[in-house]
Amino acid sequence: MKKMEYILAHDLGTSGNKATLFSSDGELVGSKTHAYPTFSEQQLWAEQDADDWWRAVCLSTKELLLEAGVLGEDVRAVSFSGQMMGCLPVDQKGTPLRKSIIWADQRAIEQTRMLSEKIDERRFFALNGHRNRPSYGLQKAMWIRDNEPEIYEQTAKFLNAKDYIVCKLTGKFYTDCSDANSMTCFDQEKRDWSEEIVSLAGISMDKLPQVAESVFCVGTVTKEAASLTGLSEKTKVIMGAGDGVAANVGAGCVSPGSAYCCLGTSAWVASVSARPILDEQMRIVCWAHAVPGMYSPNATMQYAGGSYQWMKDTLCREEILKEREEGIPAYEQMDAEISSCSPGADGVLFLPYLMGERAPRWDENAKGVFFGLTDKTGKNQILRSVMEGVMLNLGVCYDILTREEKPSEMTLIGGVARSRAWQQCAADMFDVPVIIPKLLEESNSLGAAVIAGVGSGMYANFSAVHKFLKEERRIDPNPETARLYRHKREEFNRLYAALKPVFHSAGEMGTGV
Repeated sequence: MKKMEYILAHDLGTSGNKATLFSSDGELVGSKTHAYPTFSEQQLWAEQDADDWWRAVCLSTKELLLEAGVLGEDVRAVSFSGQMMGCLPVDQKGTPLRKSIIWADQRAIEQTRMLSEKIDERRFFALNGHRNRPSYGLQKAMWIRDNEPEIYEQTAKFLNAKDYIVCKLTGKFYTDCSDANSMTCFDQEKRDWSEEIVSLAGISMDKLPQVAESVFCVGTVTKEAASLTGLSEKTKVIMGAGDGVAANVGAGCVSPGSAYCCLGTSAWVASVSARPILDEQMRIVCWAHAVPGMYSPNATMQYAGGSYQWMKDTLCREEILKEREEGIPAYEQMDAEISSCSPGADGVLFLPYLMGERAPRWDENAKGVFFGLTDKTGKNQILRSVMEGVMLNLGVCYDILTREEKPSEMTLIGGVARSRAWQQCAADMFDVPVIIPKLLEESNSLGAAVIAGVGSGMYANFSAVHKFLKEERRIDPNPETARLYRHKREEFNRLYAALKPVFHSAGEMGTGV
């Protein structure tokens, strides 16, 4: 009888590391999470200690293997999904020289401005599929050069979170295409560093790690790392991908014509293309996919489920009280109220821009707006308008993303995707059947596991994701509601366009709207 083999996936998120163990036949064996803090010493700053990442990886691995009763020698491969757009300087031995500046950090405003004076925004976007913004890794490396020159001089490599863990496990410096892309000095056509952008940024090319595909086998676990994690020295270490891109794999979005939507605090829609898809108006971005040679056009909005949570906390005190007293979840009650209102929310429109907006507006001055309120408007219309406002924004993004090729179905993942009301709204908004997987919040880990399986030779190709991705249900669109939402998208865009000058004049005065 053949001995069962296992795959270990680590998802290095913002709040902690989640270690997840899968069997070779795609079954979830167990998971273990260890948290770590984020430090914010000044406004716009967000940092984490890389030693906390490593400690979390070691502890979660050991505890998971112990609880699952699995030996380290039975883990064929380990791979990663990791927070992107960070900047961790390390020395020649891989020792961190300071805390990592993570994705949420916005301090590199001056460096972003300096770079914009040297390269046109459209040229920058054409090379790497992203805008020049302070949230990306290159701009943070420039900030270190300008503000901490002694650290910059000692820096051997700038790494992202998962790259550092790969280094701790193998002693080698690498990054994958997706995390290289998150530095914004990546040439998508060449799938390697952009000499043009790196030179204009004034960063030494030798401080960037070698770029590999996500399925690249970096090596095996060192003796020291094996003793700290409980893994075997024979366990293969597969490069992995940034979390947003690993989620593509975990959602089954691995070949052209496939697409998915993630509904969490923020939300996004993404697809797969055999070449970079660059919107002329730069409303969406494009990532190098974890599948070698593929790309993932992506549109991320700022505050999706976050808007719904804001609504719960602000207007749904009765539902919260009932949850405490009777145990009926507040969101379940809210879904019932939404279902009592017809699509279109009786003319109420909501702009979900409570924290500005990324795609498709790229407008930090945009604000949340209710439009169409009358003395007949009730809570159910307001609740439905919030859900529809989020989905209308995603619908606009979806139209841009899929203008060349419409998918035949969409996979829906994320915590908000548990809601039947949101499931149906997504199917109607995208006007395609929506697939609800059983593991709604495991896409990052699942994607990393499939990458590990392909990279270690356990699976022939990425179609192996279907071993892992079990379908819970399929939601078909309502043709009449789909037509209504196409019309509503036009109203939604006109409302934003009409209010944009007001948003910006208010922003200049430093007041709200």
